[in-house]
Amino acid sequence: MTDRRPACLVTNVVSPYREEPFRLLCEAEDVDIVAWGHTGPAPPGVRLRTPTQLGAARLAASGRYRAVICGMSGRVALPGSFLGARRARVPFVLWATIWAHPQTLAHALSWLPTRAIYRRADAVATYGPHVSAYVAARRGTGDDVFVATQAAAPLHLTPAEPAAHTDDRPLFLFVGRFEREKGIDDLLHAWRRSGLAAEAELAFVGEGSLRGRIESAGAGVSVRGPLAAADLPSLYAAAAALVLPSVRTRTFLEPWGLVTNEAMHQGTAVVASDAVGAVAGGLVRDGRNGLVFPAGDVDALATRLTTLARNAELRSALGQAARADAAPYTPDAWVDGMRQALAAARPDQPVA
Repeated sequence: MTDRRPACLVTNVVSPYREEPFRLLCEAEDVDIVAWGHTGPAPPGVRLRTPTQLGAARLAASGRYRAVICGMSGRVALPGSFLGARRARVPFVLWATIWAHPQTLAHALSWLPTRAIYRRADAVATYGPHVSAYVAARRGTGDDVFVATQAAAPLHLTPAEPAAHTDDRPLFLFVGRFEREKGIDDLLHAWRRSGLAAEAELAFVGEGSLRGRIESAGAGVSVRGPLAAADLPSLYAAAAALVLPSVRTRTFLEPWGLVTNEAMHQGTAVVASDAVGAVAGGLVRDGRNGLVFPAGDVDALATRLTTLARNAELRSALGQAARADAAPYTPDAWVDGMRQALAAARPDQPVA
């Protein structure tokens, strides 16, 4: 007999780029989104609940859901939702996002229960193949592990007209948080070492604690501040390359780097470190649609910036491949991965 109860997905917030995937999942699988850290109204088409972390765990245990999907966020929400699903005797799907466990004392204490969840989840949906490999090593098998591809918001999927640029110099673009783990210092050092200040521009879009350091970086470097999401596609389209030089810290290893998808949809090449999930996960490929360098290697980054600044033909070829390679990374593809995980977790239930 078909279980007609909805499923639920437990997460922290509904980010703008998640609105469309969540809407499609709600439509396809009758899912409540339980976002314990979300504020504001529900996005159109998303059936949203906003309890506390403990409240999310209680909902998972309530028996009103046929399955529970849960992300990695929340010291209470993740273990509580797993135990709640077990109490309700319904399948539990882990939505795995990381490919290395953080190395703090608090995370060390959480490792054993987290490893148990990896092993005992009925199925796992992951950000990409790199996360799937990490999960499979902890489960002892890759069975019932499915990729739910990272997808940009719909506004990024359509090619935009390039934004007006002040001159003909190649524009290198960083979009994201101005924080240490994003490799800001490495990028500024590489820029100075490249000697490109007179022939190219390095622009930063975002906000963060290192803004002052960027603003004082000198010639060729500009801060455009945080921009509205709608202003980004045309800026990506105008850029010679997006640069994402993330580095690993004790608390962070770039899970994916969705700005890579956004730029690639606009036909823009990517320069990224090998500490970026989109590189490890196979979207950004060295010499195919971008240039990859070892994280923390300032000289290697400077060389790649110089190579692209002085080779318009290479920029064009990488950009064309970038657009083609990013095309399959859509909200529908994310939903397909999630549905596969749900079906594997509850094989007695037909896919809706």
